[in-house]
Amino acid sequence: MAAPLALLALLTELIVGYPEGLMKAIGHPVTWMGRLIGFLDKRFNREGADAESRRRAGAMALFFLLLIVGAIAFVVETALLLLPFGLILAGIACSAFIAQRSLYAHVANVGEALESGNLAKAREEVAHIVGRDTADLDEAGVARAAIESLAENFSDGVVSPVFWIGLVGMTGGAVYKAINTADSMIGHRSERYENFGKPAAQLDDLVNLPGARLSGLLIVGAAALSGGASAGRAWHTMLGDAPKHASPNAGYPEAAMAGALGLALGGPRRYAGNETEGAWLGDGRREAKAADVQAALNLYGRADGLLIALVIVLAALTAIT
Repeated sequence: MAAPLALLALLTELIVGYPEGLMKAIGHPVTWMGRLIGFLDKRFNREGADAESRRRAGAMALFFLLLIVGAIAFVVETALLLLPFGLILAGIACSAFIAQRSLYAHVANVGEALESGNLAKAREEVAHIVGRDTADLDEAGVARAAIESLAENFSDGVVSPVFWIGLVGMTGGAVYKAINTADSMIGHRSERYENFGKPAAQLDDLVNLPGARLSGLLIVGAAALSGGASAGRAWHTMLGDAPKHASPNAGYPEAAMAGALGLALGGPRRYAGNETEGAWLGDGRREAKAADVQAALNLYGRADGLLIALVIVLAALTAIT
């Protein structure tokens, strides 16, 4: 049942996305999860507690988050599947956990601003999809940031939620999204979250292991279908450079994208005014341009098409058996 559910979710999100009217009327599941995470943060994250106590508090907050989100998703999925056309309804609901359309649109906005020569607008657009400081980025820096975000979010925002929906159903997709949202909100290194957010960050690393590697493979496959991209270079760069990334997961799609397009991605970046060293992925050009952003979007589209084809095969096998 889960593979057809993942397919319906993918196709629904690809065709209609998350309607803006629905967003204005009821918000988005991720914003609901964010409010719950904020509540748990205030409830459990006590200033002045020692490091071990804050780690335990973070683990307890994460437990309650996943218990609440998982229980709600399970009840909703069970109820929907009892209805006529319930699988379709459940697939539509699961589409909220996937971000194919919005990811493409955000990165395309960056590329269009660069293409028109409006660097200030490009910086503004890329700030919506990256956590680093963007005010001082030059054209190459903006283009690299957009391409890196496209590759990483292909894993986090598309492949991984589809993987968990396909494996566990709506509950899997919802719990994955809750973990990913918790990591983005409290999983970063700061005085408040260094210890409290560590369980969320560690669990996010774990649940993204399969999706990140599958994302890299899909980008390699997409490069084989794309003129001007190199599947061989994507493969070798992914294997050689992905482990250099600070994240155990993000390096796989980013390195594959860098190799496919003949770019060097990563390197130093600045967060909240502080420069962070980062390894370079790929040995190609560092001077990325608007055309490279479009080439990355084309590659992303083909990789997403391969993902859909893979899920179709799995759904068909499920139907046969």
